[in-house]
Amino acid sequence: MTQVSVEEHAVADSAAGPYALTTGPDGALWFTLVHSGRIGRLVPGEEPTSHRLDPTCGPTVITPGPDGALWFTEYRAGRIGRITTDGVIDEFGVPTPGCGPFGIAAGPDGALWFTETAADRIGRITVDGRITEFPLPVTGAFPSAITAGDDDGMWFTLNQANALGRIGMDGAVTIHPLPTEAAAPVGIAAGRDGALWFVEIAAGQLGRITTDGQITEFPLPDRTARPHAVTVDSDGTAWFTEWGGNRVGTITPDGSLTVHDLPTPHSEPHGIAPGPDGAVWTALEIGALARIAPIAPADSAT
Repeated sequence: MTQVSVEEHAVADSAAGPYALTTGPDGALWFTLVHSGRIGRLVPGEEPTSHRLDPTCGPTVITPGPDGALWFTEYRAGRIGRITTDGVIDEFGVPTPGCGPFGIAAGPDGALWFTETAADRIGRITVDGRITEFPLPVTGAFPSAITAGDDDGMWFTLNQANALGRIGMDGAVTIHPLPTEAAAPVGIAAGRDGALWFVEIAAGQLGRITTDGQITEFPLPDRTARPHAVTVDSDGTAWFTEWGGNRVGTITPDGSLTVHDLPTPHSEPHGIAPGPDGAVWTALEIGALARIAPIAPADSAT
């Protein structure tokens, strides 16, 4: 079993709520502070900085855009935000009021695509701020995380509909029901083999779906772990957070699963992403980012 080292880096007070993170084009980690309404930036080895938004806007997911800026959702304010690497912020209101934008990812068409949790819609925003909305064929579905597949579609979780969805660049939507009832999928990420990985927060499982809709599910050792987010590293290994289990885990493309305890109890790991330094980083709601890196086996030669 691979051993890992975990280093925690305090980036905010415990009430600020680091939620999601990503690596920007400037070689820094960018992260959301959902409870304090800020966007943070951390260069590994340096002091963190942050940029102020409306304190009540609820920034959630953040992602690199095709324009060299970072784009993020403002869940409570119903806006999409953009921040340049030198801190210039623009915000764009989503036309549907109270839509609860959550997941966001760059698409193959040069635009950003996002989920509207409370409106059963998928949104698209161009880099100059023009928004189009696409209704889903299900109601009360709570579309959550979204990612680009390698099939020129955007794939997303339907947390309350117990399904995954795909939207093409033409707006056509396909729904893939999950085998496990009431699984409540949240995080989703594209693998290196053309398939996608997702996590089922209520079922304590990981899932993998091929672009033609074949689903495989992998139960976690602790079914109460509440897996929340997932990302895929350059080797094709999927990394995920266990929000309820205070762990991070990995699953290899062949289904080999490992979990690792985090050093601080009840640290509430949420978002997870490859960092600029080759390690994997996760956002801890207690006010820190954690760096997770495999430990090379000790040389057994004497």
